[in-house]
Amino acid sequence: MQRFKSPGSAQRFLSVHASIYNTFYVQRHLISRKTLRKYRSEAMNLWETATAAA
Repeated sequence: MQRFKSPGSAQRFLSVHASIYNTFYVQRHLISRKTLRKYRSEAMNLWETATAAA
């Protein structure tokens, strides 16, 4: 809760952070490099679409 003005603002930040983190985080040790590149490319396309709409 450090540096947040209220529990609500902390919760909003953590909610958004979790969504973004889950989009980009892949357990690299479980997949091949080629698959990781594909996943990251798809995640970036999703991110660009989401931020362009905002």
